[in-house]
Amino acid sequence: MSIKLNLPSPIQSIEHPLLQQQRIKVWVKRDDLIHPIISGNKWRKLTANIENCIALGQNQVVSFGGAYSNHIHALAFAGKQFGIKTTGIIRGESRYASNYTLRWAEHWGMQLRFVNRNTYRLREDPVFLSDLQRQFPLARIIPEGGSNKLALRGVGQLIDELDKQLSFDYLLCPVGSGGTLAGLIQGSDNRHQILGISVLKQQDYLHAQVEHLLDNPQRYRNWQILNQYHCGGYGKFQPSHLQKMCDLQQQLSLPIEPVYSGKMLLAFWEMMQQHQFAPGSRIVLLHTGGLQGLGGMLERGLISPDDWQLPPSAPEN
Repeated sequence: MSIKLNLPSPIQSIEHPLLQQQRIKVWVKRDDLIHPIISGNKWRKLTANIENCIALGQNQVVSFGGAYSNHIHALAFAGKQFGIKTTGIIRGESRYASNYTLRWAEHWGMQLRFVNRNTYRLREDPVFLSDLQRQFPLARIIPEGGSNKLALRGVGQLIDELDKQLSFDYLLCPVGSGGTLAGLIQGSDNRHQILGISVLKQQDYLHAQVEHLLDNPQRYRNWQILNQYHCGGYGKFQPSHLQKMCDLQQQLSLPIEPVYSGKMLLAFWEMMQQHQFAPGSRIVLLHTGGLQGLGGMLERGLISPDDWQLPPSAPEN
């Protein structure tokens, strides 16, 4: 079965008096519009992995994620569409199975295996992975966030799309597991400045992860990770952050969410106000999707339904 995709994803021009004053041009690469469910960087990172599974005759994928993981949500849907069994190793207790994200994952046939935080920390440990492979001998094991070397190929295609759509100097993207940033760096091949906005506190981990994913990290001089815009850590933010995000998405007519795209937008706005981009700069912001995460935030009372573009209601499994 194939999935109907909106590719190349569209470009949205951003208009605002401050941008005009500073004489910079800004666009958003709307990867959130690739598909209503499996969109953004999740599709781009999964596509090469799924193609490789099909080519090798593998019909099962095991991967990792938190209880509200965009990756787990997207993988479950992709598995359903392509006839691939999926198993999610989920950080947390089994009570999370009733949340917004995991109800959808189970609806699409994903088997959920809950582990405690200590076990989850072993997700990159070779011994742990070898044992997991013995439990699932015919399965492809994909890392957390879908970030592996195969994923870089799918993400790199985004640069090819952008180069055909417009010329640009800077590309900004949120960074959670490093795969999207690494793919953009590799695809850009030093032709653009790639700025990753870290959405978590583990800055040394992210930098090392990106270098690990790149075949020849010394080759690339066009990138950096900015670590001062995480708003307190992964999935964390203050009411003042949420208010700024709500104001910006209304002013710019751009749906966002607070964990990834919202933090990237706040980071760009602060950098712009500090005149960190020279007049004449042409800047692209990558919207990596993840709007399904708003469903879980609403369940937990973290956001108001009146302020955000909410995803469809989850099924009753």
